[in-house]
Amino acid sequence: MIFYEDLQQVNQSFKQALHAQAISVIDSGWYILGQQVQQFETAFAQYCAVSHCIGVANGLDAITLALMALDLPKNSEVLVASNAYIACVLGIVRAGLKPVLVEPDDHTYNLDPHAVERHITSKTKAILAVHLYGQMADMPAIMAMAKQYGLSVIEDAAQAHGASIHGKKAGSWGDMAAFSFYPTKNLGCLGDGGAVTTNHPLWAERLCALRNYGSEQKYHNRYMGMNSRLDEMQAAFLSIKLPHLDALNAHKQKLAALYDQHLNANQYQKPMIQTGWQSVYHIYPICHPERDRLQSYLLEQGIKTEIHYPVPPHKQQGYQALFSRQQFPISEQLHQTILSLPISSAHSEDDIMQVCQALEHFR
Repeated sequence: MIFYEDLQQVNQSFKQALHAQAISVIDSGWYILGQQVQQFETAFAQYCAVSHCIGVANGLDAITLALMALDLPKNSEVLVASNAYIACVLGIVRAGLKPVLVEPDDHTYNLDPHAVERHITSKTKAILAVHLYGQMADMPAIMAMAKQYGLSVIEDAAQAHGASIHGKKAGSWGDMAAFSFYPTKNLGCLGDGGAVTTNHPLWAERLCALRNYGSEQKYHNRYMGMNSRLDEMQAAFLSIKLPHLDALNAHKQKLAALYDQHLNANQYQKPMIQTGWQSVYHIYPICHPERDRLQSYLLEQGIKTEIHYPVPPHKQQGYQALFSRQQFPISEQLHQTILSLPISSAHSEDDIMQVCQALEHFR
């Protein structure tokens, strides 16, 4: 059986170091916002080539807190891709803002800058640029548009640790960037974790307070914040794995190249990577008109796959009041046809060739 993801195997090479680090944190007697968080924040900021990194509890909180730090008027509109994960929409709502869905490019799966511009109104105050599946959104175009219209830009880089455009990394383009360190991410901890990166000292200062009940001084609350702090243990684990991130990304890029080479473009739509863009392939998605039958066939061949994502935000039951009667045909088509193939650090080139051979025989 080729599993879609095997986290035990993914973390096997780090096992001894993780055990030692866990004991070190336990023995330290300091478990909240201590030395481990500070060390990881410094290292990850350097990795992303930014001035500040603020560790938070998870990726959803990272989006929420970044938007809260902007201090936008209540119910300001934030543009976001209509095929994004629901956390993007929920983060906007939790920040007291209004999500406005924008159709993606149907080949890169990321925001279409031309569609973004068509949705800008006097109420639009920000763009949440989601980097889906490991490839960054068109940040040069988005940043130019944001400058023209006076908009803030938050990157959702939860799936793009180490991705870049012309050498400039995810997390360093927008006003702020939200990261998730969920265990399946290219840089994943052993629980929940997240961070916000920025080059703006004022927003960094606000974020440090907002993540800690809005407090800059104990028992004095300058803002109405929340409890969202990266755990010392998870920060310690991330510090072990961060130096290996580029090698892990390179391995996934090698596996993706095999899919690119061996999958029939007439049978499967493969992800289109723009010139100058470096994807880190958090996910390798293909599209096929008979996706569900294809997934069942692959399982019969001993190959597990996933669907990212089966239901678009505007079709989610809990969000009908936000998007009632709105239609997003490109997003709906993607959600009906997209399938995620195995591509983790635990997979070998032989595994990927076996998947390719199975896909070649699907009729």
